[in-house]
Amino acid sequence: MKIEKISKKYIPMTETAFYILLSLTIPRHGYGIIKHVEELTVGRLVLGSGTIYGTLTKMQRDEIITVYADEKRKTIYEITDVGKELMRHEITRLKELHVNALMYEGEFK
Repeated sequence: MKIEKISKKYIPMTETAFYILLSLTIPRHGYGIIKHVEELTVGRLVLGSGTIYGTLTKMQRDEIITVYADEKRKTIYEITDVGKELMRHEITRLKELHVNALMYEGEFK
C-alpha cells in the first residue's frame, strides 16, 4: 500500500498506534510492547491485549509491521520501511502541534 494511502488511514495516529510503532524500534512480541508502552508512559497508558492484537493485525495487513519471528506462542513483530516513513510523518505533525501549543500555552493560564 502506498504511503499516501497509508497516511490518510493512520494520520492523525491514535495514541495506541503511535506507541505500538514507537515500541518497535526493536523487534518485540505483543506482551513486550504492552510492558514497554506502560514504562514509556509511566503507567498512564496500559494497553489491553484485545486492543493491541487487533491493532497489530490491522498494521500487519497494511504492511506497516511484519512478523520478525514466530517462537513458541510468541509472535515477534518489527516495523517495516513503510511503517518508519509513516512514523516520520506523524512525528513531524506532532512537532508542529508541540510548537504551536507552547506558543499559546500562556493563553490558557
